[in-house]
Amino acid sequence: MSNLKFQNALKRVPQKCPPIWMMRQAGRYHAHYQALKAKHSFMELCKVPELAAEVAMGPIQDFDFDVAILFSDLLFPLEALGMGLQYSPGPVLGWHLESPSSLSKLRSIDEAVLALEFQKQAVKHTRERLPDTKSLIGFVGGPWTLFAYATQGAHEGGLLKAKKNLSLWPQFSEVLTQLLIKNIALQIEGGAEVVMVFDTSAGELDPITFKSLVLPKLLELCRTYPGKLGYYSKLTSDDHFNQEFWNAPWAGLGFDHRWSLKRLLTSKQPGFVQGNFDQALLHLSSDELKVALKEYLEPLRSLDLNERRGWVCGLGHGVLQHTPEVNVKAFVNIVRESFA
Repeated sequence: MSNLKFQNALKRVPQKCPPIWMMRQAGRYHAHYQALKAKHSFMELCKVPELAAEVAMGPIQDFDFDVAILFSDLLFPLEALGMGLQYSPGPVLGWHLESPSSLSKLRSIDEAVLALEFQKQAVKHTRERLPDTKSLIGFVGGPWTLFAYATQGAHEGGLLKAKKNLSLWPQFSEVLTQLLIKNIALQIEGGAEVVMVFDTSAGELDPITFKSLVLPKLLELCRTYPGKLGYYSKLTSDDHFNQEFWNAPWAGLGFDHRWSLKRLLTSKQPGFVQGNFDQALLHLSSDELKVALKEYLEPLRSLDLNERRGWVCGLGHGVLQHTPEVNVKAFVNIVRESFA
């Protein structure tokens, strides 16, 4: 019960056409999601397993992606730790980490993991509805990204509050990493083939701080689930990663559109390589999109099958709000036609 092209990418088996999935493929741009959102709150769509499955199924039905993604939110571990969470419409935590005394307010890991059981059930319901020819992945937020939200409640201002409160990182990241280990287990038990770690705030850290503080926690997660975790970071560069990171047993790594996918595929080979067409270009006119996508794909088409093995086609980041659905469909069709 999985997609052959995605399994080939995981195993780095050479193949003509890559599997396709996009971050935020189930979201605000999609009429299917908007229709559900008109009847249910965002929290209900995430926490009612049947509704989460229905949201996740929309992009599979309308765009024929090879992979479905658990519909949820990366901030739920913070809510589970007792920090409160509302959406109005964006996420608002009940309180933020501000001092060592804040850490004493966190729930125990055993209590917190119970509050994340709904994700396991959402994965199970999604897997039950998916065709046997489609794969299913889960996701969690990266420890640093969650720390950034826990300290300042948003991804803004160069993460000034997060960086001013780095003294809270060692203790909080230890608690959070242990919770994420259990959170990932829930999703795998529910039927996720791979769990992605999305670290959208990673690139706001300088490479030295990232390597000294964040990489050890990422490697702990990776080594707990060898071959089961993918990692995506935004705005990072080659300088953020060391050889230990590249050699770790990742299922694969995702990259934003600032990286050369051709170079990654032919030199780094870190499991699968996911990405990385600029998501903003999906707002072009139909004719302009065809030209831009052809230019993007040409260097990849020049690679032989062995050099291109492991590629999972997608965007540099998530699908943006107001992206024309017709362009999402065109992206899928053009990629498949180009590598038929």
